[in-house]
Amino acid sequence: MNQHTLQAAIVAVALSCAYVPALRAMAQAAESPAPVKTVTLNFVDADIEGVVKAMAEVTGKNFVLDPRVKGTVNIISARPVARDTVYEVFLSALRLQGFAAVEDHGLVKILPEADAKQHSNVQSSRHPGSDGLQTRVFALAHQSAVQLVPTLRPLVAPNNTITALQDSNSLVITDYASNLERLAGIIAAVDQPDEAGATMIVLQHASALDAARTINNLFAAAPQALQTLQGTDPTQRVAVIADARSNSLLVRAADPARLAQVRKFAALLDSPTSAAGNVHVVYLKNAEAVQLAETLRGIYSGSASSPGQVSGAAAPAEAVSPNATAGVAIGGGAQAASGGGGMPATGDAMPQAATVPGIIQADAATNSIIITAPDAVYNNLRAVVEKLDARRLQVYVEALVVELTANKAGEFGIQWQDLGGIGESGTQVFGGTNFGGAGRNIIGIAQNPASAGPGLNIGTVHGSVTVGGVQVLNLGLLARALETDSNANILSTPTLLTLDNEEAKIVVGQNVPFITGQYAVSGAATTPSPFQTIERKDVGLTLRIRPQISEGGVVRLQIYQEVSSIADTANPAGVITNTRSIESTVLVDDGQIIVLGGLMQDSVNGGVAKVPLLGSLPLLGGLFRYNNHSRTKTNLMVFLRPTVLRDAQGAGALTGERYDYIRGQQIHAEPTRGAVRGNDPSPLLPPLPPASAGQDNRR
Repeated sequence: MNQHTLQAAIVAVALSCAYVPALRAMAQAAESPAPVKTVTLNFVDADIEGVVKAMAEVTGKNFVLDPRVKGTVNIISARPVARDTVYEVFLSALRLQGFAAVEDHGLVKILPEADAKQHSNVQSSRHPGSDGLQTRVFALAHQSAVQLVPTLRPLVAPNNTITALQDSNSLVITDYASNLERLAGIIAAVDQPDEAGATMIVLQHASALDAARTINNLFAAAPQALQTLQGTDPTQRVAVIADARSNSLLVRAADPARLAQVRKFAALLDSPTSAAGNVHVVYLKNAEAVQLAETLRGIYSGSASSPGQVSGAAAPAEAVSPNATAGVAIGGGAQAASGGGGMPATGDAMPQAATVPGIIQADAATNSIIITAPDAVYNNLRAVVEKLDARRLQVYVEALVVELTANKAGEFGIQWQDLGGIGESGTQVFGGTNFGGAGRNIIGIAQNPASAGPGLNIGTVHGSVTVGGVQVLNLGLLARALETDSNANILSTPTLLTLDNEEAKIVVGQNVPFITGQYAVSGAATTPSPFQTIERKDVGLTLRIRPQISEGGVVRLQIYQEVSSIADTANPAGVITNTRSIESTVLVDDGQIIVLGGLMQDSVNGGVAKVPLLGSLPLLGGLFRYNNHSRTKTNLMVFLRPTVLRDAQGAGALTGERYDYIRGQQIHAEPTRGAVRGNDPSPLLPPLPPASAGQDNRR
């Protein structure tokens, strides 16, 4: 057999070996039946682990069992079940045993139902799939998520959760997919826009502000049962708001019957008044009645005095004396009838309304304004009063006055005199040196040794002599040395609380008398009677401010601050006062500290008193000299911090803070009780009671 024949035989054998298995496989594939589409389930008290293995074979899913998943499962089917529904039947059996299946990244976790919600996937929309445990987020567009939680809670499985997110107005529900589909339909049906919108009711005669307040008070004063129904049933709620510009009522009511009631009440209130009924009383809440009445008179007196606006006699433009019941006519014109005028009050009707007679009076006792005018004029005035009668802001101002003073002084000198033989007859010679003022020179101390000033005073005395009939010590030598060092650190924090654009003042100090003049009154008696005129002035700390708050929170402050004290130096002409004052206008942000000004001073003073020639000698010259020097260093700065109080809560918080601080200082300053003092407690501020909800005193 040649080589070519051998190679051909080997190839033939190899092909036959490869072809025979392929033919066998094709024959087996042709003989095998089609895959089974139904499964017969028959698990009676079967271990749950075995059932899970069977489900893995049937469904092809990968399962992970929690170690706490134990027990048996009963699944019996009378006829075969489709392969697609086997997994759903298995999930239902798990739910009956208290277990749940959670699908996560291709794995099916079987956990206790109470813990399964922590492993569920979050779905923001409908997610088709098995009836496993899921967490779905429902974003609401119209209704409140918080209010829907009590309604939907009974529809969620006890072990599962429902939570409302108030910021995003969403519901987060963890439950089985089938129940989530049912809840999604309920939420979609409930989350619908309200059918009732805002309705405008235009008034022709009555003031919208007064009508809105009356209607709101009417519903607020309803019986308790109706108020409870309004609080629990949103359809029974009614909101009435006044629009002063158009003199209209904006009403929002979900129930048409409630809206019809509001329309009925508004129609009854919007009836024209007779001439005798044109008197209206407006009670103010914040503004001062006398000042506001003058402002309203100025509006109409200015309009009435314009050319072509008024026919007939016009009312005087100047305001009358602002007493408690002062009133002035706000228009003139004999042809103006006393009727009401049926046109609605608008901003354009102001000049025309000025031609209608009317009177504005202020009652200071009740802080109210009495307006006698037709409806059109009253409606205009009522809108102005509502805007001016707003709560004014307050400003709490803290001023910090910091003063640091350091004084250093020193003096040294030697004085001598010779009074020997001065008391004998004949001509005698005496001499000596005399330096310094009272209490420092040798002559003054010789007359009165007790008048020697502070410091070291050393001298030699040789008895006493009589000079001019006065007996004095024969003080031959006096050496005096003094060094002083004083410091002062003063921090003053005066505070003030005042209304916006109102001046306030605080004075902490003494009212000191100053002699401004004196003279003697000569009468019938021979002895004249001395007489003095005295003017008292405040000496201490004075703070005067006027704040003005801008819209952006910047505070404009007109400030005058003064720190004064009485000087220790005596002056025959009167008392000397040290004064440091600042007067300025500044802008500062709310709550920020700003420096107003200050003084930084460093002064050095010194002097030498000596005998000519002798005092300049080296070494021995010290016997004929008197040296003194002083240095004063002063640092004075004034700071300011305003705080805007926009409501009662801010004022209450600030008051509570300062109250607790001063009470703490009282407790800290309580002296230690001893056997002498006894157990008498010192006066102490009581704890600040909690702020109670104030009642609405509006009329």
